[in-house]
Amino acid sequence: MGFKEWIIPQEKHFFDLLALQSDVILKGAKELCNLSKNPQDIASIALKIERIENEGDQLVHDLINLLNKTFVTPIDHDDLSKLTSKMDDIVDYIDSAATRMRLYEVKEIPPRMIDLINVLAKQVNEVHISLHELSTRKRRSALLTRCVEVNRLENQADDITHEALAGLFKLDDIKMIMKLKEIYEHLETATDRCEDVADIVKDIVIKNS
Repeated sequence: MGFKEWIIPQEKHFFDLLALQSDVILKGAKELCNLSKNPQDIASIALKIERIENEGDQLVHDLINLLNKTFVTPIDHDDLSKLTSKMDDIVDYIDSAATRMRLYEVKEIPPRMIDLINVLAKQVNEVHISLHELSTRKRRSALLTRCVEVNRLENQADDITHEALAGLFKLDDIKMIMKLKEIYEHLETATDRCEDVADIVKDIVIKNS
């Protein structure tokens, strides 16, 4: 049974909410890229990302409420719950990274941090497209390809993070080392959560093919 056959009209709300949640993540990632290019505006952009994160929290609340009221769901109940949770984690860690840049008064974004943010943005774009296409059977092959790409990018993010952290300990400013290390770790965790989302999407596609 393919996607088209197992979607009941009223259950389309689940896919609509997941797509909206992916829109929020994409907005957060775009603002993070904007922040990396305009460090002089960290304070205002970080607050904008915080508002985006709050918007995402409301969507999670709406989806969980719908999940609790619906006996038959278009996707396995546990898969839906895990998917919305991991998606929420992505924007949470984007917000956490931006907030720390603001609180720690980071004046200049290191080149490798910019590279990591760009990789994260690419992952988020793949996740965004995947969530918008999740309800259609025709895109099965493309969805699986996107999941593989998210995983490839996560490996790239790991390499960037390891290199960046090794480079940090060549600095003389111990306080700045600790601040930047924490930000790198939040960004890297966001890339991990993108991979988690891709893995769940892959499982959903395979189960419902």
